[in-house]
Amino acid sequence: MHRYQILIEYLGTNFVGWQIQPKGKSVQKLIQNKLSKLLNQKIFIVGSGRTDSGVHAIEQSAHFDCKKKIQNLDKFVKSINYFVNNKGISIIKIKKRNLTFHARFSAKQRIYKYVIFNRISPPILQKNRVWHIRKKLDLNLMKKGAKKLLGKNDFSTFRSSSCNARSPIRTMKLIRIKKNKNKIEIIFQSQSFLQQQVRSMVGCLKYLAEQKWDLKKFIKIFKSKKRNLCAPPAPPQGLFLKKIIY
Repeated sequence: MHRYQILIEYLGTNFVGWQIQPKGKSVQKLIQNKLSKLLNQKIFIVGSGRTDSGVHAIEQSAHFDCKKKIQNLDKFVKSINYFVNNKGISIIKIKKRNLTFHARFSAKQRIYKYVIFNRISPPILQKNRVWHIRKKLDLNLMKKGAKKLLGKNDFSTFRSSSCNARSPIRTMKLIRIKKNKNKIEIIFQSQSFLQQQVRSMVGCLKYLAEQKWDLKKFIKIFKSKKRNLCAPPAPPQGLFLKKIIY
């Protein structure tokens, strides 16, 4: 048996998410079906983690096993892309891995990026790829709030009710916020995230930056561990899975 890792870029707008669902088109299912036809055997791919409906990936990571060794990896990438590119998916790279490699469990860090477009007029070129916010955001307040989320904490406030993770404890290694003209990018890095954690954190940072909350209230809600006190999660279209570090 041979194991391969694939790096995948996709636009999540027209998908129900990465993971196969009872209804709707998923990224996982589409790639799986095309790989099965190309390799002439039933293929099952394992992703580094799920992305929700409408969420994009700059570099999702997954692996699959097949019986025969793929002789020409570059040619194989071209072949699979022929079938998936018009669906909003691109296989960036394929790597031969040993059987101990696991796309999900071997991951040491995950990096997500959230993009906010902060101006009065709606974006055209960035449509479905950013969260458009008209009200001017206070970047300094947002950065102060982000600092309070760093380190090992109970992130129950930011956890979706459908999240099946065993523990709400996570360690935020890095949160970096930068602004270029009207575009605000927030980078989040952790070994793993709870379901909807990033979007919920962004939603609360937005409340802080709009001065709907002050820093004291932001901290109080974070420490409360009560999901019902959380601000509405940021919409999925501004979220990108940026990179998986092994």
